[in-house]
Amino acid sequence: MNQAIHTENAPAAIGPYSQAVKAGDTIYVSGQLPVDPATGEFAGDDIKTQTKQSLTNIKNILEKAGTGMENVVKTTVLLADIADFAAMNEVYATFFKEPFPARAAFQVAAVPKGAKVEIEAVAVI
Repeated sequence: MNQAIHTENAPAAIGPYSQAVKAGDTIYVSGQLPVDPATGEFAGDDIKTQTKQSLTNIKNILEKAGTGMENVVKTTVLLADIADFAAMNEVYATFFKEPFPARAAFQVAAVPKGAKVEIEAVAVI
């Protein structure tokens, strides 16, 4: 049976989806925009600040689910501009240790709400 995960320490879903879903021993975290849950606004305008907020939101959701960033096995990074890849990667590297999760990262036509980045994750408990 699937179980929805919700925390006030990450932005509320802006559509008909859950922040995350627990299915067995796996947590599927929905794409996280760089929204500061305290303000409802983007944490900043630059890719580094936005990447940090998106990953902090994932971290907070995983903690609510009883796991952490060390148990992330796969991420997907959506970038509004692939030229931001290196700067995003600098911040991304501060959230993970070896063995690093598998990852896909690519440029998309647009990210919701005009964000520079959106990141989703899959973790185990």
